Parts: sequence; C-alpha cells; structure tokens
Amino acid sequence: MHLDLNLLTALDALLEEGSVAGAAARLHVTAPAMSRSLGRIRKATGDQILVRTGRSMVPTTRALAMRAQVHALVQQAHHLLSARQELDLTALDRVFTVRWHDALTAACGTALITAVHRQAPGVRLRLSAEPGTDDADLRRGEVDLESSSSAPTLPDIRHRLVGSDRLVVAVRPGHPLTEGPLSIERFAAAEHVTVSRRARLRDPIDDALTTHALERRVVAAGPTAAFALQLALDTDLVVTLPDAVTRTAREHLGLITLPSPLPLPEIPLYLLWHQRYDDDRAHTWLRDTATETVQALFAPPTTPQQPLTSRTGQ
Repeated sequence: MHLDLNLLTALDALLEEGSVAGAAARLHVTAPAMSRSLGRIRKATGDQILVRTGRSMVPTTRALAMRAQVHALVQQAHHLLSARQELDLTALDRVFTVRWHDALTAACGTALITAVHRQAPGVRLRLSAEPGTDDADLRRGEVDLESSSSAPTLPDIRHRLVGSDRLVVAVRPGHPLTEGPLSIERFAAAEHVTVSRRARLRDPIDDALTTHALERRVVAAGPTAAFALQLALDTDLVVTLPDAVTRTAREHLGLITLPSPLPLPEIPLYLLWHQRYDDDRAHTWLRDTATETVQALFAPPTTPQQPLTSRTGQ
C-alpha cells in the first residue's frame, strides 16, 4: 500500500481549521490543491472527513476520533525530521552502551555514571567489558562509545583524543626494587606480570628491552589491571601500567609507584564512535560528558609529587 505522507499534514490542517480554505492558507497552498488533497484523503480513509452543513463544514465522527492522534503524529514527524532538535536532558529516555578498557572504567566509571544521572536521570548506561578491537560493534550500533589507545583507520569511525598517559611501575611495599635507584638492568632482572585480555606474555615493554640487549621474565599474564595490581601486592611480581588510569587503584591497595626506567612514548587515549552519531545531540552530550570525566584523570595534581618519591625511598 503506497501512502503519501503529505496527506497526513493536510489532514491535520483540515481537522484543525475545519475548512478547505483555512487549511490551504495554513499550509500556503491554493484552495483547489487542498480540495484535491481532501479528495485523496477521503479515498484513502473511506470517510468523508469533512461534510458540509449549511455554509460551513464539520468533521465526521471518525474525523473527530482521529483528530488528536493525527495531530500527535504530525508533531512527532516534525520533531523527527527537524534539522536541529532542542535536547531536554531531564526528559531524555535512552540507553547508551559504553565499552572502555577495564582500568579506565575502574578509574572514572563511577564519575561518568554520577554525571550522567545528575543531568539526565532517565538515561541508563551499560558499561561493557572491552573484548578487543571490534569496529563492527560500533558500525552495528551495539556500542555507542569506545576507548582505544590508537586512532581508528576506518573513515566511518570518528575519534577524539582525550589525553595521554605514561607508564609507571607498581610493586608491593618493601619490594627489593624500592631500595635504591631503579635501573633498566634491575627492572629487567625482576619477575613480571603483564595485563592482557588474550593472556599474552609479551608486550611492547619487551620490545623496548630488546633494544637495550635485555630480556625480562614474565611469570604470568592477567586479564585485567585490577587482577595484576592485586597480584603485585601479594607477590614480588612487578607490573607496568598506565599511570593516570590506575592511580586510584594503586593508592587504594597501598602499592609503591616507581618511574619506568625505559624511555617509552606516552600512550594516547581516544574515544571512538560511529559517524551516524555526529549530529545526534544526545550522543554529543554523552561524549562531551565522557570527555570531561576522562580528562579529569589527566589534570595536574593538586599536591606536589614529592610524597611519591619519599615513599619510593629515592
């Protein structure tokens, strides 16, 4: 069945004005054109819609019954097709799926949920575990916002650089590496744990050590930063992780933080989304809120870093 949705606008005007001439003036068309639209509406609905009584026209019983629904549909269509829609956060009812690295979720997931709920209480967030790089999920709309340490290569995946992090070394209090300066040789001689969702025992740190003709021994690979940090607390294993996103967790466990002896570049942090959301004002608000939340991790510390060096014994 082929329907001309322009007839819905014409029907709304006819029911609101109660006359062909009034509806024509409202929609800025000629009276004959509106009269033809009324004829098509009558044919489509099988109802007269407006009938003449004396010198005026009155709606039929069916027309009266559908008037409110027709008006609501037209308003919804205008809202849907409007070039720019006003965003009412207090009335926003939507579910967003955010897939971040586990350390990033642990570091600022609570802050994100709090900020979103305070501004838009009708919005629900699904914080999904990050299974790895899968741009298809962004393309399918299964993930609204994702974190990544690398910029996407596909043109339909948008990205925003929100910060960069440096690697630090975390060990238990009293660990031998806290005694004296941490050289590359002492670092390589220790036993290590890596963080890898795929249980890899090698990462870029091993490549960097190779350039110094050194090799470390990786004893275990943990699936999350939280697991690796707990393991470092309970054993003599050394874990090397991004500083900002694990700072709160390290401090909560009472781990000692040492600067990495390796000259490694900082790790960028990107937020990724699909281009379908470029003009989605609700999604724009979400990624702006997420950006502010994440960038707070990289804000300059409010206290000097001297306490950190005193804890390490340096």
